[in-house]
Amino acid sequence: MHERSSVAELAKSLRVELNRYSPGGKLPSSRALVERYRVSPVTVTRALAQLAAEGLVVTRPGAGAFRAEPRTPTPVAGDTSWQEVALSADSATELVPRAVDASGVLVTLSAPPPGVIEFNGGYLHPSLQPESALAAALARAGRRPGAWGRPPTDGLPELREWFAREIGGSVTAAEVLVTAGGQSAISTALRALAPPGTPVLVESPTYPGMLAVARAAGLRPVPVPTDTDGVRPELLEAAFRATGARVFVCQPLFQNPTGTTLRPERRREVVRIARAAGAFVVEDDFARRLVHEDAAPLPAPLAAEDPDGVVVHVRSLTKITSASLRVGALAARGPVLERLRAIQVVDSFFVPRPLQEAALELVGSPAWPRHLRAVAQELRNRREVMTGALALHLPELALPYVPSGGYQLWLRLPDALPESSLLAAGLRAGVTAAPGRPYFCAEPPAGHIRLSFAGVAGPTEIVEGVRRLRTAVDELTG
Repeated sequence: MHERSSVAELAKSLRVELNRYSPGGKLPSSRALVERYRVSPVTVTRALAQLAAEGLVVTRPGAGAFRAEPRTPTPVAGDTSWQEVALSADSATELVPRAVDASGVLVTLSAPPPGVIEFNGGYLHPSLQPESALAAALARAGRRPGAWGRPPTDGLPELREWFAREIGGSVTAAEVLVTAGGQSAISTALRALAPPGTPVLVESPTYPGMLAVARAAGLRPVPVPTDTDGVRPELLEAAFRATGARVFVCQPLFQNPTGTTLRPERRREVVRIARAAGAFVVEDDFARRLVHEDAAPLPAPLAAEDPDGVVVHVRSLTKITSASLRVGALAARGPVLERLRAIQVVDSFFVPRPLQEAALELVGSPAWPRHLRAVAQELRNRREVMTGALALHLPELALPYVPSGGYQLWLRLPDALPESSLLAAGLRAGVTAAPGRPYFCAEPPAGHIRLSFAGVAGPTEIVEGVRRLRTAVDELTG
């Protein structure tokens, strides 16, 4: 059983047991709880900490855990209805309302109910994460001299140098800023490059988190259609001409959600078209380290072949490690770098030094290349298992492209199978998927779902999840 579920179950049992004790009464010792419930000491410690956070238990070092005194009555709720007026008073003068729909992001961050297979995740399953290497890196980082001191606002020089080498080409450490993950970097880039009320060109479909960031900044996302070779250059050029936009956001490698990679000749065209329009390209290179074992050699980032500063490059360590290692990078050249730097400093001062030190320890350790090889092998295996299960059990769902990187498959639904109905039926059958609608900033051409094969326990769960989707389809069409 996974540690997290063990903690939840023990905490549930202890809440029931608390009723046997008077306020101030002492609970059994940690050793006794370990023996009674047959769990690890770490599980007991975490369960007691959870109850303490809920105000049910008080822990006293050296003395044990005690039932807390009864809580004071909950205060009467205030009247917050005035906020409806305050938050909407200026909406009439806003070119683009900044109310944000975060549902497309939350669906990939929320944990499913117990027993439900999670095909909507956006991160590696704990079994794929380098947990031991991360723990060792964090421990070593904490012992570094000055590890808890204030870092340079641009990031540790050694980490900036590492990111510059990863990007390649003529990118230097002086052109790199360390950020608190990729989402933060995208937010900084969009705010730096486009004033509120202006259009920003995006791939269609694209990552909902980027659409949410754009709208929160008061920008107007404008879709540019893609095919299996990436964004279509002739439509990108037409969109620049029609809108006057000065920013295009793209994921040229293993795009989310389609998994496509921008074809070599289109890569040159995209940068040329943006340069001719006097515009920037924000390159979100989020999936480079999620390459599958059988992939062909990867193209260099757009930023590595851009001497004129057209490309603002974003990358992160988060996807290949853990959702909590929020360390990424922005790379840019020319005057725009100072604007990016200023916005980041105002927003967050700097990325915590212990996280930066831990990232350095991790990528410099022998465990790092081993982890990359293991993930590449496992992602290929999971992709093949999922595509095979879909071909066997759900042949009516169209899979236009099978990627050689990333962690998801993008499926088109038959016209007779409504997206929302399928997701609801899937949940009843015990499986979740990401809805396709949030990936479009305009009307979608058809219903879609995105299935992630990285957030589940393994191949057996993938096959079972697809079988449950089959049950959901049969419920709707039978």
